[in-house]
Amino acid sequence: MQNLKIATAQFEHSSGDKAYNLSVIRDLSAEAAAKGAQVIAFHECSITGYSFAIGHTKRQMLDLAEYIPGGPSVDKLIAFAKEFGITILAGLFEKDAEDKVYKAQVCVDENGIVAKYRKLHPFINPHVTPGNQYVIFDLFGWKCSILICYDNNIIENVRAVKLLGADIIFMPHVTMCTPSTRPGAGFVDPKLWENREADPTTLRKEFDGLKGRAWLMKWLPARAYDNAIYAVFSNPIGMDGDQLKNGCSTIIDPFGDIIAECRSFDNEIAIATLIPEKLTDAGGYRYINARRPELYGDIIAAPHESEQKVIWMK
Repeated sequence: MQNLKIATAQFEHSSGDKAYNLSVIRDLSAEAAAKGAQVIAFHECSITGYSFAIGHTKRQMLDLAEYIPGGPSVDKLIAFAKEFGITILAGLFEKDAEDKVYKAQVCVDENGIVAKYRKLHPFINPHVTPGNQYVIFDLFGWKCSILICYDNNIIENVRAVKLLGADIIFMPHVTMCTPSTRPGAGFVDPKLWENREADPTTLRKEFDGLKGRAWLMKWLPARAYDNAIYAVFSNPIGMDGDQLKNGCSTIIDPFGDIIAECRSFDNEIAIATLIPEKLTDAGGYRYINARRPELYGDIIAAPHESEQKVIWMK
């Protein structure tokens, strides 16, 4: 494997406005390519928007969703990839021939679709069907996978795709700044976003505290460290429907160290060079080789009552 240059992006999407969101994806892809990136990753539902779909009916979800392949948005991504010579990962709602709706993330290059992944643990809308398989694909000699948002909080998913060969896990999210039972969690007041130029300090304090980045740092570096993978985290900045999101799209190396991060309030990219040697130098490589699955394989695989149908509420 050779070194690989990857960009992660943050931007403020517009709910339901695919044309606008695709225009931003195009601009940031052009910027990333001009700076030498071979791959750029965007957040969950970056093409369609996200939280505005909480109350959508089945008909509304089907109208919003697209076929993959064959949908116009993915065709445009492929055109962007061809125009700028860059591989692009972006997200949208997908529908199939049976009128099932999925939360999908695609990876495309100039030749077409490289990979498609359906979120295993969707809970934005009761009409979204869970995916049922992992995906492993090759980019420039690197084995890659995708896990969308909540999928990464289930630690078995991250270990599973690592054991299937993943060196890089793309982790598109729409997360943080929402209520939770954990201490310090909660919404960030949208008025702070409106006033960000006059008072960036208060907004940054909210974004970087336990409502946002400080929570992310409790667990995201551990996913990379324990599994000796590169984690490419992408998240929106600004308003997502009526919820404010804090961006901080990040690339973390197999040592659990942040090697690139978006830190402005603007549409932005951050670029890092991925080095193959870190995959085997990191402690997680040794931990995986030291596993004794005969001790706990049956325990981990034991059935339980799933809470898969949890739905976000306003």
